[in-house]
Amino acid sequence: MSKVLGIFLGILTAIGGFVDIGDLVTNAVVGSRFGLSLAWVLPIGVIGIIVFAQMSGRVAAISGRATFEIIRERLGPGLSLANLGASFFINLLTLTAEVGGIALAMQLASGIEPLLWMPVAAFAVWLVLWRVGFEVMENVVGLLGLCLVAFAVAVFLLKPDWGALVQSAVPKVPQSEHPSTYWYYAVALFGAAMTPYEVFFFSSGAREEHWSKKDLGESRANVFVGFPLGGLLSLSIAVCATLVMLPRGIQVESLSQVAMPVAQAGGTVLLIIVILGMVAATFGAALETCLSSGYTIAQYFGWPWGKFRKPAQASRFHLVMIVSLLIGLGVLATGVDPVQVTEFSVVFSALALPLTYLPILLVANDPEYMGEDVNGKGTNAIGLIYLAIIVVASVAAIPLMIVSGMGA
Repeated sequence: MSKVLGIFLGILTAIGGFVDIGDLVTNAVVGSRFGLSLAWVLPIGVIGIIVFAQMSGRVAAISGRATFEIIRERLGPGLSLANLGASFFINLLTLTAEVGGIALAMQLASGIEPLLWMPVAAFAVWLVLWRVGFEVMENVVGLLGLCLVAFAVAVFLLKPDWGALVQSAVPKVPQSEHPSTYWYYAVALFGAAMTPYEVFFFSSGAREEHWSKKDLGESRANVFVGFPLGGLLSLSIAVCATLVMLPRGIQVESLSQVAMPVAQAGGTVLLIIVILGMVAATFGAALETCLSSGYTIAQYFGWPWGKFRKPAQASRFHLVMIVSLLIGLGVLATGVDPVQVTEFSVVFSALALPLTYLPILLVANDPEYMGEDVNGKGTNAIGLIYLAIIVVASVAAIPLMIVSGMGA
């Protein structure tokens, strides 16, 4: 039974990590503007996160150390401090977007302005992290997040021409769009799929659940179930926007527009289900990103960390999470649009990807940490290919953002 429950780590990572505010917004925006001509990015992102997440989970299970504990040991305090600074900034930006995403989702459910929901959302995230155990947290949020399957249901209810839909997935730049805008959103989709906090959370979650070598099968199951599920849900969001928004020339600019195709396809009942899924997905991602803030800082400085410890035994770990939530809340209080924060977070995630994935690849090949469980030739070949893709995306992110005017 414990093995079955363990799979929910992968489900939570998929729903709260792969399908978060970044994926909800970015996939809908892309579908409404480009149709499925950028759908090819999703399988590339899914395979990439599978490759590196299984590496980070295996490293944690074999070495008994989480990602940033090893990064400090492997890269030294100076270089790893630069890595920490960039990773923490991206993580904080993403946390801000997720808290804003919870507020926007709650606005859909209640009609109350999101600015009033933001402090409530931040407090709820802190309360769960302070009081709720790790397994309960992942199981409950993972199950509720599965309500996002409503997007897949909506695709079938919209009764598309499947042949035409498949043909529209051919990679090409639409005549109405500039190539720089097309590639800007390609990088954004890739960044949304491979956000750094996913591996921080997955690796640290393995230590939270005390994985060892005998749990490697469970680790692989989590990765190969969780992330493809997230990819399919992301594709469903893009397809819904393609079927409903693109023909009408409506560009998605808000979370409420993301849900419009579901309301058209299934009415009020399906809309309620998808809103519940949005709340759960953004809340789950806020939990992950907030935990990742604490994980990275505490692991770098060697502080006690983890929800398996009582808060009094890991006080600095919890303090980092509280401060991170307060900073994010302060940014949102300025009136900045959470959707705009989301767009920044996915692009800057792409910018920081090499800092996260290169150390994982190095450690996964280090017999000092891994013994006989170092990467095989096949895994290394795929890892190196993806490292090259990651570097290209990272180098291209800022120039594309400037040239395209952030996809305007």
